[in-house]
Amino acid sequence: MKQSILTDLYFGRISPWERRPAQCEERFTVNRKIENEKRYFVQRMSLDDCQRFQAFENLYLQASGLEELDAFSHGFKLGVTLMCAVFEGGDAPPQVEK
Repeated sequence: MKQSILTDLYFGRISPWERRPAQCEERFTVNRKIENEKRYFVQRMSLDDCQRFQAFENLYLQASGLEELDAFSHGFKLGVTLMCAVFEGGDAPPQVEK
């Protein structure tokens, strides 16, 4: 018997915030370039500048995480709203006569 997605969600077998790791080679390439550039600049910075840069990077990551949370939340609400419309049947497509 196939288990319900709600059951899996309740028991923690799936996590709505979990994302599949990127499998795109282009993304791996871009991430490598970013790391190489970051290493280049960090090696040339003073210790104070390096620490400030790391703090800046942490702020950027925090902002990015908040944006992802907001996007997930909006998408989840949109999905629920669509499902409610489907179950209400108010916007059902017209039936084709046979």
